[in-house]
Parts: sequence; structure tokens; C-alpha cells
Amino acid sequence: MCRKQVMPHRIVSKEQLSENVFTAEVEAPLIARARRCGQFVILGINSDYSERIPLTIADADAAKGTIRLIWQRVGKTTAELSDMQVGQEIANISGPLGKPTHIERFGVVVCVGGGIGNAPLLPIVRALKKAGNKVVSIIGARNKSLLILEREFQRISDELIVVTDDGSYGRKALVSEPLAEVCGRQARPGQAFVIGPALMMKACCEVTRRFGVVTQVSLNTIMVDGTGMCGGCRVEVGGQAKFVCVDGPEFDGHQVNFDLMIKRLDAYKKQEQKAYSQYKEHQCKIGLDRI
Repeated sequence: MCRKQVMPHRIVSKEQLSENVFTAEVEAPLIARARRCGQFVILGINSDYSERIPLTIADADAAKGTIRLIWQRVGKTTAELSDMQVGQEIANISGPLGKPTHIERFGVVVCVGGGIGNAPLLPIVRALKKAGNKVVSIIGARNKSLLILEREFQRISDELIVVTDDGSYGRKALVSEPLAEVCGRQARPGQAFVIGPALMMKACCEVTRRFGVVTQVSLNTIMVDGTGMCGGCRVEVGGQAKFVCVDGPEFDGHQVNFDLMIKRLDAYKKQEQKAYSQYKEHQCKIGLDRI
């Protein structure tokens, strides 16, 4: 069910997790009560014309009436959001949207997150643990400075494996390497959950396919409008067209045509880069450039 919050949403707290990754606790009481893991919101910063962007709900506190958002500064709207301060208000937030993650007691589950993908993976790990599963979490980043949410994963995982591409922290490896080791154990995982860049998810799905481990992936990075109207998030799953925002955002990773998805990810790249450059130029002119 989608609950549209019509009142402004005050930023209660905000923190920078890495160079370009931020988290904020935002007032949205109806969404906080209704949300389930795997779902997302659509937000518009201004009450006038504003780009609407989808962000996964990383956590929620129904008692406080707040949701936690985590985002990476990569475009105009995420840059604007990054520059907002505690006490400021986001004009519009709609949600929860998307189909919730299917949670049950699988036994042993392996959860793999790469980069900003650790953010949407966190509430899934929390729900899986609450359902009685033994959770092995594998999180990775290009280097130590880009690794996020390690402490949170450590608290809720039965086993945590941390890797970095350059070996600056944890184990020097891609996440697919320890994933293969975990899948090869005698106590083979009953399910895998993988969230991160498309290439990383594709590589992980190739690993789990070899071991016959059912794998769920989240394709949230390709979403644009979030309501099924624009068609920008169309992907091919099992030979059929699916819209990530309304049919997902999670799908059977062994059925996803990742090659097609990767091509479609660049569809709006030039427009996004142009809008981001214009925003930075504007911030410089008014003396508020924090980038």
C-alpha cells in the first residue's frame, strides 16, 4: 500500500558515511508504520517543480515516526539532498512502494552487498535474522574509505566477511570470491540475497548458479519514476519484460538479463551529468558549494 505524506518532512538527523554517501533520519510517520524491508520511497525536495527520485528505506522507527534514508551523491537531486541540513524539510515523500522482500526461515542465508548496495541490503539482513535464519554477510567496496555500515552488519550477522578491491581493509578480493567459498560449504545456503552494481550482481549470480543456490537481486539502481509510468526501468527477466518499480525491485537473479540492464543504465547518463554540472555551477555562484 502506498501512503502519500502530504506534509513536509523534517530532517531529524544527518551523517556522512563516506566521501559521497550520506544518511538521514526523516519524519514520515505513516510510511514508518507501513513499510516493510525491500520497499522504497519517492521524494521531491521542493514543493515547486522538482525531480522525483527513488530511495530505499534503510530503516524505520514507527514510534518516532521516522524513516532512514541512505544515498550517494551522483546527480543533481542527490547533491541537493546532501547539502540539506538538520531541521530543513523535504517537500514530498511517497511510499512505501515496491514489493517487499519475501522473508522466511531458509536456514542458512548468504547476503552480499557491494558499495552503496549495502544500504538496501541492511534491512533485509535484519529481517532474515529476526525470522530465525543464520546469516552470513559479505560486504565490499573499492577501498576502505568507501565501505559503509560495517558496524551495523557486524551486530546483526552471524558471520561477517569484509572485502575491498585494493586490499586496504579486510580481505583483498571481490565479493564473488568469498561467496563461492560460502556456497561450497557443507551447510550450503538455502538462499542468497545480492545487492550492488549490476556487474557485481551478475558475477555473484554466476557463482550461485554453479552451486544451485536460489538468488534474489535488487535492481533498484535502474529506477527513475518509481510508479511504472515512464518505462525507464524496464528489464528482461525470464525472457519477459518487467518494470523494476512495480514488479520488483527484487527478482530471481538467475533469470535477469544483466547485459541488457547494463546497457539501459546509461540511457539518461548525459542528461544526469549535465544537470549535476549546472547545479554545481549554481552553488559556486551563490557561495554554497560544498562539493
